[in-house]
Order: sequence, then structure tokens, then C-alpha cells
Amino acid sequence: MTVAPPLEPDRAARGAARGGLANMAGSALAGGTGVVVTWIVARTLGPEQAGAFFAATAAFVLAGGLAKLGTNTGLVYWPARLRATGRSHLLGACLRAGIPPVAVFSLLLAVAMWFAAPAIARLTAAESPHVVAGHAAGLRVLAVFLPLQALTDVLLTVTRGYRVMRPTVLLDRVLRSGLQLLAVIAAGVATLWVTASLPVFALAWASPYLPVAILAGWAARRAYRSNRPAGVTPRREERRSLRRDFWIFTGPRAVAAVAQLALQRVDVLLVAALGGLAPAAIYAVAGRFVVLIQFANQGLSQSVQPRLAEALSTGDKAAANRLYQTATGWLVLVTWPICLLVIACAPWYLRLFGEQYAAGRPVVLVLAGAMLVATGCGMVDMVLAMAGRTSMNLGNVLAALVVMIGLDLLLIPRWGALGAATGLACAMVVNNLLPLAQVHRSARLHPFGTGTRAAALLSLGCFGVLPAAATPLTGLLPALTTAVPAYFAGAWLLRRELGLAAFARRRTQLEES
Repeated sequence: MTVAPPLEPDRAARGAARGGLANMAGSALAGGTGVVVTWIVARTLGPEQAGAFFAATAAFVLAGGLAKLGTNTGLVYWPARLRATGRSHLLGACLRAGIPPVAVFSLLLAVAMWFAAPAIARLTAAESPHVVAGHAAGLRVLAVFLPLQALTDVLLTVTRGYRVMRPTVLLDRVLRSGLQLLAVIAAGVATLWVTASLPVFALAWASPYLPVAILAGWAARRAYRSNRPAGVTPRREERRSLRRDFWIFTGPRAVAAVAQLALQRVDVLLVAALGGLAPAAIYAVAGRFVVLIQFANQGLSQSVQPRLAEALSTGDKAAANRLYQTATGWLVLVTWPICLLVIACAPWYLRLFGEQYAAGRPVVLVLAGAMLVATGCGMVDMVLAMAGRTSMNLGNVLAALVVMIGLDLLLIPRWGALGAATGLACAMVVNNLLPLAQVHRSARLHPFGTGTRAAALLSLGCFGVLPAAATPLTGLLPALTTAVPAYFAGAWLLRRELGLAAFARRRTQLEES
């Protein structure tokens, strides 16, 4: 058996930079279109129906996360491990172990969601009975597209397992989000002639999954066929062993993935059920920037993930640690300015969605503070999973979910959306600090390298200190006109510490990254 040589740290960083830059650019586009979609829904449907729409899409995303059975990690970890350990002839068996169960389970969940739609609608719209019928219809529309959503994500995961980032960027980030925006705009324009309908907006939001799922299947097939070794047939014992090992690794991650999605989505459902649809809409709008930051994190981690798995599978912890620290520096460089700008501009940007949404400013402040902590730890849960500690990962996410739901049940009836924000913020801190300690203890990895420190200080100086000091004297806008060029100048001066040379153009194509 031939074992692939360990990844060279500089080469790994360059590959992650190429894939990560494209993925983050696509994520920025997807996050931006998501904000516009949120704005259209909030302005068109009104607080109660908008709250029902956000609750329905939260249920859809939760069910889709459950349907994937954790394969969005397993189908990256195992192909990377098989290549690194010279067992590429088992790649086909690996894909057959992961994809068919997702197809079957997603269909079962779609049927369950269809029949449970009226009960979910009554639970989350109890204080707005006139919305229940439209809410249930919207949930059933989304149920039809649930298998397509699950398969799209899994098939794009397959391409990332082969280090091919382009399908994820073009199909999920650009095409799907672009079609969603166009469809929601069309639904909004249609309300000029007919009454705004929640099921119509649900259909507009979900329908792009059909063409994207077809194209994702084609991309996954192409990636597999172009990397399939010729003339080697795996033995039955090898296939059985791989299926067993695949699901031993992936099983805990399946539960963890659902719990992770619950951390991001179930609070909207709880606010709707315990506080009403209007507070749920305020909470969803005020927390929309969190999704934008999660997109950036996801975009970078999806590029880092296969390289980190290869480095750890060959025992090259020095390369893994350097890659983790470099990627965390890039993540802080991108996301901390967003968090700090959101804190500074919250009173103004919330009013763009409507005057009633200005009440969400405390929600923004709490969540932005928690996101500074979370992004400062880097993609620590992914690092823990790629180190093979999926059981620890599951325990961490479940602990965070218990913290969030416990605080939500206690605080939402008293504080409404702010109570949900407090629960989510505490859960995010738990879900990052616990794996941070475990990664350091078990693998001797940590994210606090030179690049992370430089990015944090630069962001705090330009977008934290400058706006805070200048606002009482000259106003926010002049402070930001100074902060933005100072930030880019500082990033250029600190480019060596930040590892920005990895983004330099080279002849290697994106697919080879």
C-alpha cells in the first residue's frame, strides 16, 4: 500500500486560499441575496406572515439537516483519508455507503413534514389563528422540495471531498441564491395585483433546488469519474469494513449536524411558539447578519476541510496547526469588521426592514458579541471532527443545545426576541470554548497564531475603537470613511503575518486546489 506524502503547510494554505477565496466570495453573494430576500419578505408580508415564513423555512432547514445523516462531514473526511492512505479504489464504495441512505431518509422526512404541517402551524402560530392555514400550506410546499435540498448538499459535499470547490460556489452560492432572489422578487411583484401569499413565497424560495440538484448530480458524477482509479476492484470485505467505519464515524456527526442546525434555527420556532409571530420576525431580521457570518465561516472551512483531514490522517500536526491558525486569521479578518459594523450601525440598518424592526437592536448587540468569540475560535468544531473526535463534537453541540433551549424557555416569555438572543449567544460560547479546549488537549492544535492576533487587533482598532471614539465628536459616517482605508492599509502592511501571500495567483487551477 502506497501512502501519500504529508501535505506541505505552504501548499495546503495556498490550496485552501484559492478554494476559500472563491467560496467566501460566493458566500458573500449568497449572504447578500439572503438579506435582500429577508427584506422583501419582511416588507411585503408584514410581521405576522413574515414570522410564519421564517418559522417555516427554519423547519425546512432543520429537516434537511436531519436528512443528510451527517454525510456532509463523512463524505469529505473519508475520501480525503482514502486518498491520503493509498486506498483510492474504495472511493466508489464510500459514495455508495453515504448517498442512498440520504435519498431514502429525506423522502420519509418529506412525507412526515407534509402530514405534520398543520400541527406545526398551530404550534408556532397559536396567537395568530388567521395565519395558520397559509402557514400550513407553506410548510407543505417546502416539504415537496426537502429531498432535493438534502441531495443537493450531499452531492456538492462529494465534489468538495475531491477538492473541487467550483460546483459549490457556482451552483449553491451563485445559482441557487440568485434564482431564489429572482423568484422572491417575482412573488413580491405579483402582490401588486393579488394578495400577498405565504405559500407563493415558500414556492419561490424553494423551487431553485430542482435545477441545482440536477446540476449537482452531474458535477458529483464528473468528479468521481475523473478521479476513479482504473483496473482496481475492491474486495467485498473491504467494502463491508468501509461501510462500517464510515457510519461509526458519521453516525455521531449526523446527530451533531442536526443539533448544530437546531442551534441556528430552532430559536425562531421557539420565539414564534412562545412569543408570537411578530417577535419571531423581529428576531429573524435582527439576526440575519449571523447567517452572513456563518456563510463566510462555512465557505472557508469547506476549502480547509479536506486538506486538514489529509494532514491529520498522515500525522502531520505541524501542517494541520499552521493551516488552522492561518485560516482562523483569514476568518477573523473577514468577519470581525462585519460584527463591529453591525454593532455600530444597528439603529439605522434595522429600520430599512420597517420601523417595527428597530426594536431588534438589543438582539443585534448580544449576537454580534457572541459572534466575535465564535469566529475568534475559528472552525474549531470542524477541526475536532477532522481529528476523528466526532463523539466529542456531538457532546459539545448537545450541551450547547441544552443551554440554548433551557434559556429560551426561561427567557422568551419574559424578554421575547432578546431572550432568544441571550440563549443563542450563550450556546455559541459553549459550542466554541468546549471544542477549543478539547482540540488543544487531544491534538495540540489551537487557532491563536500571529495572523489571528494581527487580524483581531486590526479589526478592533479600525471598526471598534475609531467609531466609538469619533461618534460623539464627528458622527459615524466620517469615522467609517477613515476606518475602511485604514483597515485595508493595515492588512497590506501585515500581509506577511496574515498569510495573504497564499492568495497570490498561480498557474494551478481551482479544481486542483
